[in-house]
Amino acid sequence: MEVKHSLFGLLLTSSVIVLAAQSALAEVAQQGVPTSNMLRLNQLERPVTSSVDLLAQEPSTAIVVEVTGVRINRTQTGIEVLLETANSEALKPLTRSEGNTLIANVPNAQLRLPDGNTFRQENPVSGIAEITVTNSDPSSIQVRVTGEASVPKVELFDSNEGLILALPTTAGASPNAEAAPATPEQPTAETDEEIEVLVTGEQDGYSVPTATTATRTDTPLRDVPQSVQVVPQEVLRDQQVTRLEEAVRNVSGVTTGDTFGNTRDNFVIRGFSTDFGGNILRDGFRSTGFNTGFNETANLERVEVLKGPASVLFGNLAPGGIINLVTKKPLEEPFYSATLEVGNYGFFRPSIDLSGPLNPDRTVLYRLNGVYENSNTFRDFDQGIERSFIAPVLSWQLGQQTNLRLEFDYLNDERPFDRGLIAIGDEVVDVPFDRILGEPDDVSNLEQIGAGYTLEHRFNENWSIRNAFRFLSSDTFDYRADPVELDEETGILTRNFRSNDDISSSYGTQTELVGKFATGSVQHTLLFGADLFWQNTEGTQRRLPAGLTPDLNIFDPIYNQIPRPALSELTNVVRDDNQRTNTVGIFLQDQIDLADNWHLLVGGRFDILDQEGEDKTEDTTSEQNVDAFSPRIGIVYQPIEPISLYASYSRSFQPNVFTRADGSFLEPERGTQYEVGIKSEFLDGRLAATLAAYQITKSNVATPDPADPDFSIPIGEQRSRGIELDVAGEILPGWNIIVSYAYTNAKVTESNELAETEGNRLNNVPYNTASLWTTYEIQSGDLEGLGFGFGLFFVGERQGDIENTFDLPSYLRTDAAIYYRRNNWRAAVNFKNLFDMDYIRSAEYREAIAPGEPFTVVGSISVDF
Repeated sequence: MEVKHSLFGLLLTSSVIVLAAQSALAEVAQQGVPTSNMLRLNQLERPVTSSVDLLAQEPSTAIVVEVTGVRINRTQTGIEVLLETANSEALKPLTRSEGNTLIANVPNAQLRLPDGNTFRQENPVSGIAEITVTNSDPSSIQVRVTGEASVPKVELFDSNEGLILALPTTAGASPNAEAAPATPEQPTAETDEEIEVLVTGEQDGYSVPTATTATRTDTPLRDVPQSVQVVPQEVLRDQQVTRLEEAVRNVSGVTTGDTFGNTRDNFVIRGFSTDFGGNILRDGFRSTGFNTGFNETANLERVEVLKGPASVLFGNLAPGGIINLVTKKPLEEPFYSATLEVGNYGFFRPSIDLSGPLNPDRTVLYRLNGVYENSNTFRDFDQGIERSFIAPVLSWQLGQQTNLRLEFDYLNDERPFDRGLIAIGDEVVDVPFDRILGEPDDVSNLEQIGAGYTLEHRFNENWSIRNAFRFLSSDTFDYRADPVELDEETGILTRNFRSNDDISSSYGTQTELVGKFATGSVQHTLLFGADLFWQNTEGTQRRLPAGLTPDLNIFDPIYNQIPRPALSELTNVVRDDNQRTNTVGIFLQDQIDLADNWHLLVGGRFDILDQEGEDKTEDTTSEQNVDAFSPRIGIVYQPIEPISLYASYSRSFQPNVFTRADGSFLEPERGTQYEVGIKSEFLDGRLAATLAAYQITKSNVATPDPADPDFSIPIGEQRSRGIELDVAGEILPGWNIIVSYAYTNAKVTESNELAETEGNRLNNVPYNTASLWTTYEIQSGDLEGLGFGFGLFFVGERQGDIENTFDLPSYLRTDAAIYYRRNNWRAAVNFKNLFDMDYIRSAEYREAIAPGEPFTVVGSISVDF
């Protein structure tokens, strides 16, 4: 309870401080401060700059304005980007931000430059990593300004020479002499009036055009020959996402897997399990796997999902794909936010998000995310959920070309250990969904500490190097009455008191060099890197001797028949082991722009893995040393600007933990994927769609050795084939949508007479899944800021185990939301499982089936300063 009270006190104190600061700023404003002679927004008759006004214009009569030049000029406060045109008043930019990039879309305009229709300048000034100006379609220009640590602050102006984007820089910084021409300190273009001031640090919109997970470089998704889906910050906010499972259900081909008593994140991507977090990354670093618990969402900027094998960049992984959690970074502008969420089942979750500079020069920035959660569950446990998390981040600009970021996070989680329901015959037992089959005080604890740094240095406008390190330590404990065997005629369930106690620690480091160069007319983005990963785990499982744990009648349960035994009474030690894994990987990748509409991606990785395990119960030690090469090649062709056709081939590898009769480990499992698809952008890039078809084959899967079933041979094979569709973006001003559909046919294609699984479907993999989430916010009038959300989430029938002995029924869940946003505050009510239907999320095995939550209401209010 001390943690609960102290963290709540921190949240309350932070809120009071922020409110006091806001009051002080208001007082200063009343006293008056110096201002420039330039007219401000509230003094102007605003030009047409909103999406509503632009869409109201008749497109058939719009005149396409020619922009004949792009120029970067120095100013007293930074630089300005000038789009030269004789008709600047006709340019009506629409601005939004994505990650650290500000995007200005200028409709009814086209670049007509003398040396090509693309302008690009890297590192033009301290704080700005890149500026690009391109034709996004035949009647629209897109300006992208990428900040080094945060989204840039930008002011837009009309002038007699064209449209100006003014970019202030940090105090004392000066533009790069090589990037900007020698010009007077005063702007060369006489300004007419200010169009818009935009200062933002968060992602805005459902459509995200770029991501780093697929290539480790900031690459437009339309140029990546593989399916990549992004769940941005606005979706996480609109759906009131508090668990990663709620976020990835918006992505095609991703379903919930074995969650180990509802204590871990585990997903199935394109038919293959992520193996308890092994395929879940945090800013590009793999988690430690089984002992990571539920990933926190309070500090997430977005969730990126790369479909298919990712070993070429991230090493030994399952072939279905990866989920990369992109965390929030420090902002250059002060930002303070406090949120309170409450709901039924005693749900209570306050959180804070604070960021800004720590010195006048703004070379040292910070961000602090913290959350506390306390609730019961719909299941009939005495044990509740108590969870606290804090994540401070510090960014330090060591020089104009060098930046260091330091990170720390702490998580403490206590919740019921819940195996869920049970199967009878080929169906889930028909009992109330709140009934537990363990004991009311079954519990799971997790304490986790993470720390790391990222150091980046730019040698010049084309070459940069990055080094990053992450340490993660997890301490997990559980104690439960585990189901063992059910007498289906009597309903008597045999159980056993068991406890796991495990400690895991990992150290990972990554170094990568990125360079851009040309060979003739062909442009290259080269990535060369190496990474190392060390992991140590040790733990035990103890059980009460057989026959001492009371049985339970699942139709008429009686709990607490005997006092819970002390841990010292669990004398049957079935596991006492220590495992060490060391991995070294070297990778090389080249993104080749053969022409403006042809993009080739070629990459390869070589891994060396050293694994050692000690079984103290048997007093044995096993070792394996394996190496593997993982290639990837893909090509993208864009017949017209908004359309990308792509094809790719990629492979993955994952070490096998099973052994032959002679004690040797099996060869690593290998995954091979072939994928083709089409990516499209509509409505000036506001709406994006991806349609993909793929086949993944996973080989060297362990199956029992016919000569000695206690050991294995690597003849198993599993195959997944499917089609996926993802659509996300803005249809009309205020109307957002994210839609997905997947058909997945995953089954065992090779086995033997002992396994008897050939032809079986893989467990927790439905043939069909679909999702729809849409919101609309009123854009003007007395009800401006009032919004509504509606969602449908369909999961088809699945097999509960690899033997296909029981089915999990299909379900359609309905969600809804209503919210109101005004000035700096937002209030919302989210309704989850609106029609209170019973459904099954996933299954571990016949005696462990996870039921879904019933009708749930979550109210929230947030204030930004």
